[in-house]
Amino acid sequence: MGVMPLHSVGGIFVFFSSFLIFLTPNCNAGNILVYPLDGSHWINMEILLKELHTKGHNISVIRGSTSWYIPEKSPLYTSITVEMDRDVKDFFGEFIQDQMKVHREGPSLLTFFKLTKNFLSFIAQAHTLWSDAASQIFENPELIKRFIESRYDLVITDPGIGPGVVLAKYLKLPLVLNVRWITSGEGHFVMAPSPLSYIPVIPGSGLTDKMDFIQRIKNIFFYSLIWFQERFMVGGQYEAMCDKYIEGGCDIVSLLQDADIWLFRSDFVFDFPRPTMPNVVYIGGFQCKPAQPLPADLEDFVQSAGEHGVIVMTLGTLVNALPEEVVNEIASVFAKMPQKVIWKHRGKRPSTLGNNTLMMDWMPQKDLLGHPQIKAFIAHGGTNGVQEAIYYGVPVLGIPLFFDQYDNLLRLQERGGAKIIQLHEINGHSFEKGIREVLYKDSYRQNIQRLSRLHQDQPMPPMDQASFWIEYVIRHKGAPHLRTEAYRMPWYSYHCLDVLLFLMTSVAVVLYSVFAVFRFFFCRRGLN
Repeated sequence: MGVMPLHSVGGIFVFFSSFLIFLTPNCNAGNILVYPLDGSHWINMEILLKELHTKGHNISVIRGSTSWYIPEKSPLYTSITVEMDRDVKDFFGEFIQDQMKVHREGPSLLTFFKLTKNFLSFIAQAHTLWSDAASQIFENPELIKRFIESRYDLVITDPGIGPGVVLAKYLKLPLVLNVRWITSGEGHFVMAPSPLSYIPVIPGSGLTDKMDFIQRIKNIFFYSLIWFQERFMVGGQYEAMCDKYIEGGCDIVSLLQDADIWLFRSDFVFDFPRPTMPNVVYIGGFQCKPAQPLPADLEDFVQSAGEHGVIVMTLGTLVNALPEEVVNEIASVFAKMPQKVIWKHRGKRPSTLGNNTLMMDWMPQKDLLGHPQIKAFIAHGGTNGVQEAIYYGVPVLGIPLFFDQYDNLLRLQERGGAKIIQLHEINGHSFEKGIREVLYKDSYRQNIQRLSRLHQDQPMPPMDQASFWIEYVIRHKGAPHLRTEAYRMPWYSYHCLDVLLFLMTSVAVVLYSVFAVFRFFFCRRGLN
């Protein structure tokens, strides 16, 4: 056997060295503590965590013992479980069923008060539930010691609940928010200028950025409700937590304002234009990607629709069933249509169901919406579904149920890509009229596809932006240079009321002095 040439040995060495370097974890990988919100919010967070995991980051996730969506064991992260007094799924489910019953009563002042009362009560109970669970963390010296010894680089949290924000402050760690909602309403209102003359309050107001005088009064009213919710129903719980565990105390709004980066699950193809801040990164639709092939049996069903195409219907993960009479009327409308229908529905099978309708407990929603055979999407208006409809260019018939869903669908309707039917309006006639309009009026498809082109025409995909800014915070141990000092100013200084008062006083003093001088001289002349 001959001796291997030296240059060949060198080539093999370079090859294996490169291979080992490729397999070695990134030395810039971070140690990340995540405090998520359960339910559909976890779907977004998990997608982000998958991306961070592929980049070699070490992730720990705090979850409730009765968690609905967040598994205890995962290849993506190490879980830290805290005890909770109630089952999260049942807690949400009871509220949703109550709200749906009230919605069916139709629009009236009484209905509005019932919905508002139920919502405020739910919010207060939800934050109490999460605050009580979080207190177990602060009262557990071994767990706190573990957090400190883990030397985390940052905290990522969904500020729909406040404990993650408080914990980041306690551990003195940089904070990244994966956000659409904060503890009270939409996140921009506590960290960016938000003139109520053209920025609608969400959720609840049902307004656009074009408001007449009466609508501006309504907008201020809804802002007052949000303020009341934050000041008297939510803020006190977190203020008490801050007073107990944070030296010097704090409040939830100031902690949110002190966050390093806000990853907003929105963009200005979906939302109305508004003032923003340097530490806000818009990642709307970051969960979307090109559709994958459907399972063979589902593909066969979709293709069997021929030229008429397919309608997809889902009302999200929080709704087990619509009222039975509504379900039967919807099914009877579907049965008359030439399209095939794929309907995610977990309730009682309707007696009027046609042969053209496939009912499923679960479906690959994104892969279906990305299929060329899909002609319309009937949805409740959750943020995920609306942004997926934009990404894949599928027109929407919206049936909003609660929370922000009407406001989300309104944004799509204003841009010509959706039509809204209120829950109390649904019957066989209105539903059939709505779905036929969305299917056969070309403007809906043209408008939603235009929005899709705008959304996808970006210099960097939203997911890449999200991971870049998280790693940016890790590299630089925060991003305080992107935060404005406005948050540290008292309200009267922020609005320059002290300056205005000084100028008005100065002008008044000058005018009075001039008047006094003239009066003095005129009085002397009169005496002479």
